[in-house]
Amino acid sequence: MSMTSRLRQEWFGNIRGDVLSGLVVALALIPEAIAFSIIAGVDPKVGLYASFSMAVVIAFAGGRPAMISAATGAMALLMVGLVKDHGLQYLFLTTIVTGVFQMIIGALKLGSLMRFVSRSVVTGFVNALAILIFMAQLPELIGVPWLVYPMTAAGLAIIYLFPYVTRAIPSPLVAIVVLTIVAVVFGMDIHRVGDMGALPDSLPRFLLPDVPLDWTTAKIVLPTAATLAVVGLLESMMTLQIVNDMTDTRADKNRECMGQGLANIATGFMGGMAGCAMIGQSVINVKSGGRGRLSTFVAGAVLLMLVVFGSEWVGRIPMAALVAVMIMVSLSTFNWRSLRDLGTHPTTSSIVMVGTVLVTVTTHDLARGVLAGVVLSAVFFARKVGKALDIDSSLSADGRVRTYTVRGQIFFASSDAFAELFDFNEEDIDEVRLDVSDARFWDLTAVGAFEKVMAKFRRTGKRIEIVGMNVASVALLRQLGRGGEASGSH
Repeated sequence: MSMTSRLRQEWFGNIRGDVLSGLVVALALIPEAIAFSIIAGVDPKVGLYASFSMAVVIAFAGGRPAMISAATGAMALLMVGLVKDHGLQYLFLTTIVTGVFQMIIGALKLGSLMRFVSRSVVTGFVNALAILIFMAQLPELIGVPWLVYPMTAAGLAIIYLFPYVTRAIPSPLVAIVVLTIVAVVFGMDIHRVGDMGALPDSLPRFLLPDVPLDWTTAKIVLPTAATLAVVGLLESMMTLQIVNDMTDTRADKNRECMGQGLANIATGFMGGMAGCAMIGQSVINVKSGGRGRLSTFVAGAVLLMLVVFGSEWVGRIPMAALVAVMIMVSLSTFNWRSLRDLGTHPTTSSIVMVGTVLVTVTTHDLARGVLAGVVLSAVFFARKVGKALDIDSSLSADGRVRTYTVRGQIFFASSDAFAELFDFNEEDIDEVRLDVSDARFWDLTAVGAFEKVMAKFRRTGKRIEIVGMNVASVALLRQLGRGGEASGSH
């Protein structure tokens, strides 16, 4: 497919579905952007401007069509200390530097590092996020007027039943419109979007952060920006993989890293807070029929128009309607099959998945949860590979040559086992043959174990012959060892 054809398909291949899904996402973004602004300790317009800027820029620059980027809770939590201690202008500069870091990561093509995140970690991440999305709705369902409950139930009924009538209009959009009309007509005294904070009444404008550009500022900004850059890309890459799976398509991870960086740079100059891809809103978009870049652009552009020019009407949307939409997102996001698979999948995979969920939900930090999952995966993998080491021995017909045949991987987790599987006290033999045709030495620890074995055999006065060592292992031994240990290889 040519560049022109691909661009036409990505932007105009699904106009109706993209526009309608973008409308749904725009409405669902408003309360979240306000809520994340409150978490970060900034004015609601900072989160709303960020959501507009991130969505519009990423629509053009991102590597994954139909994925929604905006202000997020994971990023907001990392800004609290910076805003409290240094103020809003430092947040804007930090957002710009975050984008620069992300563009560097994309230019270095480090997005491919996602391949080291196992499927169990991704599943745990998805399940944890579904739980966090649901938990975030609880304040709107606890200690509220009784009318909230039938309104939320009605919203869920419309969301799940309206598709049986027609799929031409996304059911979440229908639920939001119907419940807003009902709340206004009957004058219901329930929590509304407008109660969450004042909506902006003007368009964002370009601004330069009003901070001194010196070493003191760098020490304040750089650590937070580096953390935001990593967490933002981590959540974005996870979301990208989930949307890939939902749409059965592929995307460019490194272009997405570059796009996230460009979007954050633009956002910092527009008076917004750093953001990243949002799994919840991306799921809403795809479930509502969004497939192209137009859906992301519409979400951002309509969000801005709604809050600036239609704030009076947007403010009347009952939170119960948006809670119903987010509960649908939570239920759709959670991988229910993973619960059934707990009994059939390997125990280690289940531990990784559950561990990722527990750490994420306990800390409310997606980065920590994924890090815990990756560490658990690495430990279990090393343990599994370390056990896959086998050494057989045989004696020649004349009883003078002992041959050891090594099969498996020798690295930090298996090197001790390798060094302990030889008999160094056998006195009747003159020569030891070490056949490593089916073995591979991987790291400095493996080299140390190999040298230890050679030294012990030499101290007994026996001749040593090494057979079948592959080129990579020979190179490693010459690089990290004493140089001559691999000379007998052939």
